[in-house]
Amino acid sequence: MDVGEVKKNTKVLIRGVPHNVESVDFVKPGKGRAIYRMKLRNLFDGSLADITYHSGDELEGTEVTPQEMQYLYSDEGSYIFMNTETFEQQAVGKDILGDKANFLKEGMMVQTTMFEDRAIDITLPIFVELKVVQTEVALKTATAAPQGKSAILETGYTVEVPSFVREGDVIKIDTRSGAYVERVETGK
Repeated sequence: MDVGEVKKNTKVLIRGVPHNVESVDFVKPGKGRAIYRMKLRNLFDGSLADITYHSGDELEGTEVTPQEMQYLYSDEGSYIFMNTETFEQQAVGKDILGDKANFLKEGMMVQTTMFEDRAIDITLPIFVELKVVQTEVALKTATAAPQGKSAILETGYTVEVPSFVREGDVIKIDTRSGAYVERVETGK
């Protein structure tokens, strides 16, 4: 594809590695060819690179496909996902998942991004429900502002919660921000 056709979120192949175009800046100098400055994210390791192209340069487009998979377990820095149709398993490294690993619960269905039979990213549901396994004792103080405390969830993630949340409660977390949303009624 011509460099002029590349837009934000286009997937391109550079030296055999898929990249996502994060931004494109077009500069037309007074003399010479137009310049395209691109910020590209490596889809294998998440690193960013700034690359400059000139008008007329060619880039190789690539396809990544979404696929629903089930999270099974973690094993020494890798997270194992299974295709529920073929039962094939894929390992995704913690360096690729980053903070998303804090919200993975065994049996959870996630959307994976596949490149040539390799899972290179996951998309979590916007909200997940996780159990509180440890929390501090709430101190009763006479303040107008609501009081918060730290809680450790079943995945090991620590989040700030309101003082009424207790160990054993199930809470809803926003996976985009990592913040507490609400306590979930479990029907006791």
